[in-house]
Amino acid sequence: MKFDTLQQGISFYENYARVSGFNTSLYSTKKRKSDGKISLKYCVCNKEGFRETPKLQSNCKKKRPITRMGCNARITLKLIND
Repeated sequence: MKFDTLQQGISFYENYARVSGFNTSLYSTKKRKSDGKISLKYCVCNKEGFRETPKLQSNCKKKRPITRMGCNARITLKLIND
């Protein structure tokens, strides 16, 4: 698909995610060295990847729930000069 602006692409994916039943987060951005414009933007599911295993501490009262489950839902938005 083509979008007129980066924000339109992000909004499209956020709406798609909401309808599909997951939330998104902005993962990474790459800028061009020549003019500093954003050339790539990655939007991923908020459950993407896995949390690092924390070192056990003796004074830990409550374990945090697992929130990252390795979800692979993502979109890459790329700037194309027409």
